[in-house]
Amino acid sequence: MALMYFPKILTSFIRLLVLPACGVLLPGLLAAQGARPGAPQSASAPGSDGIILDMREAARRGDKARLAALLPLARGHALEPWAAYWEMKARLDEANVLDVQDFLSRYAGSYQEDRLRNDWLLLAGKRRDWAGFSAEWPRFRMRDDREARCYAAAMEVAQGRAVTAEVVADVRRDWFAQRELDDGCLLAAGLLHQAGKLPFNDLWLKARLAMEANRPGMARAAVELDAPDAAATVAQIQTSPIRYLTSRAAVGTRKGQELIVLALIKLATQDPDQAAAQMESKWSVQLRPEERNWVWGVIGRQAALKLQDGAVQIFAKVTRDKDLSDEMLAWKARSAMRQGQWRTVKSAIEAMDASAREEPVWVYWRARALTALARSDADRVLPRQLLESIAGVQGFYEKLAQEDLGRLISVPPAPAPLTEAEKAAARSNAGLNRALLAISVGLRSEGVREWNYTTNLHTPGGMPERELHAAADLACQFQVWDRCINTSERTRTSFDYGHRFPMPFRDAVVNQSRSIGLDPAYVYGLIRQESRFIIAARSGVGASGLMQVMPATARWTARKIGLTGFTPDQIYQQDTNILLGTSYLKLALDDFQNSLPLAAAAYNAGPGRPRLWRAPGGSNPTLDGAIWAENVPFSETRDYVKKVLSNTVDYAAILTGQPQSLKARLGTVGPLPTGAVDLSTELVPP
Repeated sequence: MALMYFPKILTSFIRLLVLPACGVLLPGLLAAQGARPGAPQSASAPGSDGIILDMREAARRGDKARLAALLPLARGHALEPWAAYWEMKARLDEANVLDVQDFLSRYAGSYQEDRLRNDWLLLAGKRRDWAGFSAEWPRFRMRDDREARCYAAAMEVAQGRAVTAEVVADVRRDWFAQRELDDGCLLAAGLLHQAGKLPFNDLWLKARLAMEANRPGMARAAVELDAPDAAATVAQIQTSPIRYLTSRAAVGTRKGQELIVLALIKLATQDPDQAAAQMESKWSVQLRPEERNWVWGVIGRQAALKLQDGAVQIFAKVTRDKDLSDEMLAWKARSAMRQGQWRTVKSAIEAMDASAREEPVWVYWRARALTALARSDADRVLPRQLLESIAGVQGFYEKLAQEDLGRLISVPPAPAPLTEAEKAAARSNAGLNRALLAISVGLRSEGVREWNYTTNLHTPGGMPERELHAAADLACQFQVWDRCINTSERTRTSFDYGHRFPMPFRDAVVNQSRSIGLDPAYVYGLIRQESRFIIAARSGVGASGLMQVMPATARWTARKIGLTGFTPDQIYQQDTNILLGTSYLKLALDDFQNSLPLAAAAYNAGPGRPRLWRAPGGSNPTLDGAIWAENVPFSETRDYVKKVLSNTVDYAAILTGQPQSLKARLGTVGPLPTGAVDLSTELVPP
């Protein structure tokens, strides 16, 4: 298995020259270059790297004794801060303040210091130790932990301090954004509610969102903050919403109304048609307008997710768009796009909160809607201004806006070359180097976290652009492509396409792609999105290698192309992975009539789903490619298709040196031509 790691000699230099106790490096740390990438050292390998890896495994097992025994052996290693962090984290619930302060002082300024501070703040919050929390909160640099932020707000209330509207808004945002129930945000919401700062409407709104997202524990916890006696009813609703609805003759109290709404929401996620029938036959007249609009919004969203023709008609039952969530409004806009109902698209977007409305996706579609509705030159001024406000090369909708303004996509001018001083500053940055060393010895997760902290969080607002360029350059030098790309993507005013769109394995990718009739730019666009060029990448479902090929797909594709002697371990071999991935992509492209969006969707979500998505019906069965892509029901696949196509345009501009069109690659998406055979039914999921 080929892996991209630093030369062993380089890791030795880092190990010797990093001064972990004070968190700095000697000048010229990364000056050594030119050796070939070597294999990582295993946890059982002799030497100090093996000790570090052994400690990481002990940390995963929660083996405190093993960590304590190994820590003295890790002293002096360049990755000692990680070793010490694992050991301290494992016993943090038993540690005293002096132990923690000793660690924070020893590793001051490092990622590990602030990460342990984060852990300590969470522990203090759970213990309601507000004195201990207040001592460390001002020193917490990252501020990236939602629960810690909620504890900070809870501390303000618990200590009797005046809570600002901004703090309340922050807690509300963090609490609503929760995907898992946590103590901190629930505590803060409860205290703010008791203090009269968070109205009961917000508690029930949180319960609605949680119920729709199938998070019954969160729904129940939110309801308990306002009506503890209703919590058991929430569990009943989760089990059988239709039984609850049929057992009620009338709404009754405000609490009763909210419980009916929760039951209708739950039913809508299971059977939107049945929920609609319940609304029409019984509940619509009993609910208040806001509650009625919300339920119809949930039903409409479910219909839109299924690409049903009637979604627009369901949304039309909503009498006030402002009563809907931004997610409902997004699906109202998407369903209206499919039907060419631009006035509805416009009104849905304009009802969104300002933060959502200002996202490039909705700026673009608002401009498209206004353009479609324009009847005079004066009507076209605002949509053009909207397009100009986002037009550029940074992303999918920025590119579409650029093209709508009559400008094709070209490689932007490169930034001024990095000076030797700028390069030296990156080479001597302790956090960057410790991150690269961690990645080189097999601690990719830890290395990525430390790299991101150093570039994004160590200083407020992250590194300035020139420092980001230098950090990206450092990562690219040592073929840590994901950090190179992600760091380069943080720049906003200047773009280094050599960093942002690197082309490792160029001969293999270009030659193989062209040999089977694939556009190398499309292949590069897909690899960049799939693996960020990490050969050893492996997804949670088993997709592996550069092109993230599943074992079953690899076997099927190998048989299809006549690759004899194939064994599963070959997925990790660079050339074999490229051969199988490109061959499968070509088969998908051929079977989906050369539609780049459909083939990309098939590569990500399996071929069965885009077969269902390709022709949603209605008055416009054949859709503009951008409208089709925006209506992909799975958020991951929707984002994937847009990014692969956007990447493809950038790589095409680099490879050809010519301006490119994203719209041409999107084309149109519609049903199979009459009489055509759907060859995609032969494809297996990738």
